[in-house]
Amino acid sequence: MHISFLPFAITRELTDLTPGWLAEQNIQLLMMDFDNTIVPYTTNVPTDKMAAWLREMNASPIKVCVVSNSRNDRVKKFCETYGIDCITHAKKPSAKGICRCLEKYGVSPEKSALVGDQIFTDTLGANNAGVRAILVKSIHNHNIWLKLRHVAEMPFIFAARKRRITQ
Repeated sequence: MHISFLPFAITRELTDLTPGWLAEQNIQLLMMDFDNTIVPYTTNVPTDKMAAWLREMNASPIKVCVVSNSRNDRVKKFCETYGIDCITHAKKPSAKGICRCLEKYGVSPEKSALVGDQIFTDTLGANNAGVRAILVKSIHNHNIWLKLRHVAEMPFIFAARKRRITQ
């Protein structure tokens, strides 16, 4: 296994990923982290822009699934509300939950991506599973631990800066 902390692509927010861009990348399955990728840790209510993006993705041929380390029922309730499948207790950066999702949808790793806000869980987990990692900026680093984690991720973000998606 090749360990890599570098994402395939970087973008500002999840809503930058359009069905058209994903199709151009030959991505048929988009797995998404939940907390600080879709909504902040502090709420279950997406912005209007995010809710519209979720509807657009559900209407597109791209399959979407939340793959979260969370054990909290708020992830499942959110996914039920927005008509999205989810895998919880994913144990990222282990490939375990990601591979469960790939198996569930019958999509190969080469045609899949995982988008999330953390290098040490989401990006590393995606790379461990052989799927493309897409890094988004955290929605809200509301405590010191999240801010410190972001500082530790900066060298990897800098190294991957040319992989930024401009939409």
